[in-house]
Amino acid sequence: MSEFTDLVAIVTGGASGLGAATAALLVERGARVAVLDRAVDGLPDGLFGVVCDITSTEQVNAAVAAVAEHFGALDIVINNAGIGAAGDIAANDDDEWHRVLDVNIVGLARVSRAALPHLRKSAHAAIVNTCSVAAVVGLPNRALYSASKGAVAAVTLAMAADHVHEGIRVNAVTPGTADTPWVGRLLDAADDPDAAAAALKARQPMGRLVSAPEVAHAIVYLASPLSSSTTGTLLSVDGGMKGLRVPERTA
Repeated sequence: MSEFTDLVAIVTGGASGLGAATAALLVERGARVAVLDRAVDGLPDGLFGVVCDITSTEQVNAAVAAVAEHFGALDIVINNAGIGAAGDIAANDDDEWHRVLDVNIVGLARVSRAALPHLRKSAHAAIVNTCSVAAVVGLPNRALYSASKGAVAAVTLAMAADHVHEGIRVNAVTPGTADTPWVGRLLDAADDPDAAAAALKARQPMGRLVSAPEVAHAIVYLASPLSSSTTGTLLSVDGGMKGLRVPERTA
């Protein structure tokens, strides 16, 4: 038995990367977990998969309703689904700006909106949004991505204020550069993947990428009923990137 026993959680983008690590940890802690993703083939045992593109209001509404019907309740929403973007302010056209914002911030709003009626019935309601250190630290060649995650940070605080009196806690994690499939694809596309990987590791004071299980543990901490006094918090999991200014390592 744990504090998550019998609680029902949705994890968007839960088929891979940070979402998969979070879904697995929630199951390990006793939660009943639904994964919402564009493809849910091959999910581990113990997960309820629902095909859902969070850019579609119709699909989101149907998916959340399916989860609530399947489990009979909904207590926790992990808004993890997101996509990346590279380049300075001039690098992406209008269509790409709309595409990234539609996933990273409007998608979060769609899922949260659909979940609210169910969360209002829960004694342990929690929403955790996956943000990024890019929301609070200026990074080169991440203008569009940073804008989307800055919006996630702002809406997390607004949601926390709106729903605190309803007993719905809203928090976010702000990971540093994490060892995920998207980062792997970014490195593969670099002119010198080894040099690019070394640069990503070096800009985090701990000297390495953040791991998916580390971010998952932070998300699960915020979702836990044991964190019932924590709301409106942006929890850094960034290897010290936001708060530390330390000399570069020397050989």
